[in-house]
Amino acid sequence: MSLSHHTTFASIGEIVARQILPRLRHAQKLPLRISCIGIASDDESDDVGGFDRTLVIGQCQSPEEALIIASQRVARGDFRVGQGDALRFRPRVMVIQDNELGLVLAGEVRAGIVLWQHPVASDAEARRTVTEASRLRGMAFTASGRGDAVSARDLRHRASLLEARLVDPFWRETTADLLRLPQAA
Repeated sequence: MSLSHHTTFASIGEIVARQILPRLRHAQKLPLRISCIGIASDDESDDVGGFDRTLVIGQCQSPEEALIIASQRVARGDFRVGQGDALRFRPRVMVIQDNELGLVLAGEVRAGIVLWQHPVASDAEARRTVTEASRLRGMAFTASGRGDAVSARDLRHRASLLEARLVDPFWRETTADLLRLPQAA
C-alpha cells in the first residue's frame, strides 16, 4: 500500500505568511483618516484674500467607507472651518490616509463630486509623477516670489493633483480595485 504525498493541508508557516501576517499588517494601518484641502476666506472672492487650509473630516475602518463618507460630505457641502460662519471654505482635494500617513486615495473636488485619482501603476511611474509635481511646485515658488499668489496657488493645486496618484504601494491594488467598482465612478 502506498500513501499519496498529495495533501490538502498547508503548513502552519504557510498559513501565517499568506493569511495572518497580511491581515495584521492591514490592521496596523487602520483607522483611515479623511481630510480635505481647500481655500478658506472671509468672502466669496477667495483668490486674493484666501489661504490654504486642511480640514480633518473623520476616521473610518475601510477604504470603501472612507470613499463613501468623503463623497457624501462633498455632495452636501458640509465643511466648517471654525466655530462661526465667518470663514467660507472651498474644498479642492479630498485625501484619505492610513494611520502611518500613507496615501490610500485622493481626488479633486469639482461641482459637488470627487474625481478620484487612479494610483500610479509602478514605481517608475511614481518617480515620473514626483518629478513633474516637483517641477510644478518650483514654478509655484517662483510665482510666489513674484507676488503672483493666484498663479502660485493654481500651480500648487496642479502639483497636488499629480501627487494624488502617489498611493502608498501597500494600498495600490486595493485602491485600483475600489475605483473599478461602479459606485466609485
